[in-house]
Amino acid sequence: MSTKEFVPKFFTLLKNGISKKQLSRDIVAGIIVGIVALPLAIAFAIASGVSPEKGIITAIVAGFLISVLGGSRVQIGGPTGAFIIIVFGIVQEHGVEGLTIATFMAGFIIIGLGLLRLGNYLKFISYPLIIGFTSGIAVVIFSTQIKDFLGLQMEEVPADFVDKWIAYFQHLDSINWIAVAIAVGTVILSLNFYRITRVIPGSFVAIVLSTALIYFFDLPVATIESSFGEISNKIPAPQIPGINFEIVKELIQPAIAIALLGAIESLLSAVVADGMVGGKHRSNMELVAQGVGNIFSGLFGGIPATGAIARTATNVKNGGRTPIAGIVHSIFLLLTMLFFIPIAKLIPLSCLAGILVVVAYHMSEWRQFRDLLKSNRMDIVVLLTTFLLTVFFDLILAIEIGLILSSFIFMKRMSEATTVDNRKNLLETPEFEERKTFEEELAYIPKGIMLYEINGPMFFAASQKFQDILSDLREEPKVLILRMRHVPFIDATGVTRLKEFHEKLHGAGTKIIISGAQREVKEELYNAGLYTLIGKQNILNNIDDALIRAEELLKSDS
Repeated sequence: MSTKEFVPKFFTLLKNGISKKQLSRDIVAGIIVGIVALPLAIAFAIASGVSPEKGIITAIVAGFLISVLGGSRVQIGGPTGAFIIIVFGIVQEHGVEGLTIATFMAGFIIIGLGLLRLGNYLKFISYPLIIGFTSGIAVVIFSTQIKDFLGLQMEEVPADFVDKWIAYFQHLDSINWIAVAIAVGTVILSLNFYRITRVIPGSFVAIVLSTALIYFFDLPVATIESSFGEISNKIPAPQIPGINFEIVKELIQPAIAIALLGAIESLLSAVVADGMVGGKHRSNMELVAQGVGNIFSGLFGGIPATGAIARTATNVKNGGRTPIAGIVHSIFLLLTMLFFIPIAKLIPLSCLAGILVVVAYHMSEWRQFRDLLKSNRMDIVVLLTTFLLTVFFDLILAIEIGLILSSFIFMKRMSEATTVDNRKNLLETPEFEERKTFEEELAYIPKGIMLYEINGPMFFAASQKFQDILSDLREEPKVLILRMRHVPFIDATGVTRLKEFHEKLHGAGTKIIISGAQREVKEELYNAGLYTLIGKQNILNNIDDALIRAEELLKSDS
């Protein structure tokens, strides 16, 4: 275990020293990331069903702590599109206070994941599952923005996906073409402004231009002010939410969903960043930082936060190489909130809808989705199940079912990889080497002895293999050798099945010999009492000794 596993990258870099040249690059990168983050933070908050300033508060508070305490040198933390449907659902059912409590609880869950060193394992979640729910989230985000994108005159938008689109079609006669023009212009600028410059993001330019149009021409479109009133430019004092056992029971499921999604998203972002900068993040420290960030986001009335892949990539592309860039990004947002946020009340909602449509497009991973549809049948099942459940039912349910499906498919594949073969002749074994057999006749199995070679883990999904051996036996041999040199581990179910296997054969007068078991397997056998049942003298290190012991047993029985 590394002694630096729970040391923030920022502390390590400070200890080693950061050059003035790199410091200036980090400051510039931080300001650019702050410009990118501002419209996204507002848009994510509004799409999540909360007031705009909550998104900015999250980016300031959680973003700062994730950079200072994180295990990645370039990770940028804050609100992301992945949380929109979870947060919206919590707000609809439990209100903003319920969201605050769920975010607070999720922070402690993420810290627990880090302290238990589960960061290294969360990265191994099935790729089809990740693409499935990410693409599903993209479709849901897109569907939630149609009202503002088209400027439809609707009092309420149904929560159900199908009902939502039915309602849209029923109100198509109320399209506001000025809102459509602003939204389409935002999409065009967001996708193409990089052709002019990569320093300033197109989404920021779109917000400035559309807000200026509203200010000077008083265009008849919905704005933040007309929908939410004034935007506060103050960060509220931290307040510990009131939590009791009943509230914990009520919100534990959404809190776990926030924690899992936040953990997965942050580690994926950190892995992507590693590939861009040639570094290696500290997974468990990153989770601890994400947890702390969410706790304090909840304390200040913010929403869930995680590592943001797009903003992290922007940081790297603009020269950011240390957490100072993330810290500067948070300071920039704080200054913007204090001095310029009152102007943001004139931002048209159709502009924010255009930004989120672009976010949904980038989140959709449509190329990866298309490629996965050409893969094996089981991966397609996981992909489509997770995708459809996310779109038509619930993200939490989609992740739960997706994880269960992925686990069962993995276990099925692993059990199929475990084989039990009847070796009538040792020369049939591909790994056979003549030098390992000290007598030529031992290359052939003497009469009365049967040899089965087990390849693969003997865990619960593969434990039926012992029953297959019994079914395969037409007559009980006097000695049966189980060659287990290629069994990496055996679990409690495998041990239990081996005991049952021994009892049935022992009752028929057959002796069992175990050959070549690895140290970990031997420890499990010893702890389970199989050394006593089978006999320590019948658990041997190699096939030569096993065959000699088998002949001794044959002679003693004759």
